Amino acid sequence: MIAFVRGQVAAVGLTSAVVEVGGVGLEVLCTPGTLATLRPGQPATLPTSMVVREDSLTLFGFLDEDERTTFELVQTASGVGPKLAQAILAVLGPDDLRLAITSEDVKTLTRVPGIGQKGAQRIILELKDRIGAPTGSSGGVSVAPVGADWRGQVQQGLVGLGWSTKEADRAVTEVADQAGDVPDVGALLRAALRTLSRA
Repeated sequence: MIAFVRGQVAAVGLTSAVVEVGGVGLEVLCTPGTLATLRPGQPATLPTSMVVREDSLTLFGFLDEDERTTFELVQTASGVGPKLAQAILAVLGPDDLRLAITSEDVKTLTRVPGIGQKGAQRIILELKDRIGAPTGSSGGVSVAPVGADWRGQVQQGLVGLGWSTKEADRAVTEVADQAGDVPDVGALLRAALRTLSRA
């Protein structure tokens, strides 16, 4: 089990980052909100969760321990694998997820691509007694690249979560007025997902 990785960020891609640890580049799959905090050439520490399959070893990276713990917990629900767990965290911060589950908010959970009405009800039923109450921290702080870079990151994040390029472009245009001087990619991604779920 690799609990965290610490090293220099060698590259940041659409769905993952490469962190150099002891001369080895480890690819770490991350949500768009986490990727937005990473800069090539800068040091980073990411809590991680390793998923072992017969044909692969996959490392998922997170903004903080809370996000990692939530990622691992939601996978204990029937039908939730690592990819869907990551999609959930891309749409909802840990506290937003706790609130949705404890308040039995099916509509919020179905905003996640891949979760339908029955899936949301099953997640609520199986996790309600175990997920705990919201802690008051909503999904960490995202520091976004300057200027229009946020558009590409939000668009790529949406496509990575299963939306079409056309739908993603439309959602990015709709949330552009919320960007401000220092765009918060995580918040903009969540806003874009809300506009798509209403469409």
